[in-house]
Amino acid sequence: MIQVRRLGHASFSTPDLEGQVAYYADVLGLRVLERDRDRAYLATRTGLEAIVLERGDAVALRRLSFQVAPGSDLAALARELAALGIKSERRSGISPGIAEALVFRDIKGTSIELFADYNFAGDDGVQAVITPLKLGHVAYRVTDVQEVTRFYTEVLGFRVSDWRDTTFAFLRCNTDHHTVNFVVDPVPQLHHIAFEVKDWPEIHRACDFLARNGIRLVWGPARHIIGHNIAAYHRNADNVRVELFCEMDQMKDEALGYFDPRPWHQDRPQRPKVWDRDTLRNYWGFGSHGTFRGYP
Repeated sequence: MIQVRRLGHASFSTPDLEGQVAYYADVLGLRVLERDRDRAYLATRTGLEAIVLERGDAVALRRLSFQVAPGSDLAALARELAALGIKSERRSGISPGIAEALVFRDIKGTSIELFADYNFAGDDGVQAVITPLKLGHVAYRVTDVQEVTRFYTEVLGFRVSDWRDTTFAFLRCNTDHHTVNFVVDPVPQLHHIAFEVKDWPEIHRACDFLARNGIRLVWGPARHIIGHNIAAYHRNADNVRVELFCEMDQMKDEALGYFDPRPWHQDRPQRPKVWDRDTLRNYWGFGSHGTFRGYP
């Protein structure tokens, strides 16, 4: 089985390339690694590529990249995919940090770029108000959560961290509680993308900084119950919902089978499970009092 180790970058098309480059660089604090007329590559200050922007007629998530173990044989992975009836192809120069990748489509049609070796971006020494550590996770609306979850677990080696009844799956590929999420919706589309930041004080600073730039929160700050991360959400000018989070649950030892204990956990220990349909979204913050209309 292929075993994905981490989320790499997400590639978006946008009619407003200049505006989105400015948002990700000047507001979210990412660094522009390369830029031409129709494309821009941006990375975190920690050297991890996070976002690729491409000029296009509509806003859309075009591709996701995932890293497998360094030194992995991409040809062998291609044979594994072929045995499952999945066509793939090798591509070079995917990004400034990725020389070779194996490209195919997942079961919902999103292009996936698997890569083994990565060259970290250098430090340009520039300080930013918001400094994401990495692109943490991507959530997507799908018509068949069970089918998509099977694909990611059986083909790419993800593990299910939690279910919210049968409609929302949280999947991990490393210690983080989730790297991809899938939620039932009659219209398949991006749900949100999320960047990990250092701590709660940085989320506090980020909320003030976003407000000073005319960007209002659509939800949060709050601590979720499933995953237990502190999170604050806003939308950029392309109407992409962006989450900043910290303190997500961590499963540091798969053999133990539970998430590293924290004071706010509901269970002792907190293990992967199916949460009831009536589980509140948040432990504290907006939405922790019950269900509400108009969830953004």
